[in-house]
Amino acid sequence: MDTPWLSKDEEHAWRAFRRLLTALPARLSRDLARDSGLSPADYEVLSTLSEKPNRRWALKDLAAKMEWSRSRLSHHAARMQARGLIDKEPDPQDARGCILHLTDDGFTVLDEAAPHHLRSVRARFLDHLSPDELAVLRKLSTRVADLPD
Repeated sequence: MDTPWLSKDEEHAWRAFRRLLTALPARLSRDLARDSGLSPADYEVLSTLSEKPNRRWALKDLAAKMEWSRSRLSHHAARMQARGLIDKEPDPQDARGCILHLTDDGFTVLDEAAPHHLRSVRARFLDHLSPDELAVLRKLSTRVADLPD
């Protein structure tokens, strides 16, 4: 198979993007842990559940959104449940599955973490982009993220 090498411009863009994929999540993760004691996965689970009706969602659907296996999310959810952030209940649609429910304590933790996290996102990312750059970033991110597997 003949694989075309990257042009100089492609290589520079790819390397810069890879650096962003490493640096930005690491920095946001450190800020989140320092400010709220949450991991990025904790925050994703809590914030997603907070937006769902009755703060409940099937584990299988959340796992698909996070691009995690059901098993991985189930183990993570068990740790969050032990901390009182979420509860699990049987899924009437899936005998092997469960519904994750954001507890009142979990919602309080999220409510306290969100302002700190948003300040971090702004300071480390959004404040460095113009409105036009944000529009291009949204368009490109959506296009690439929505490519089929």
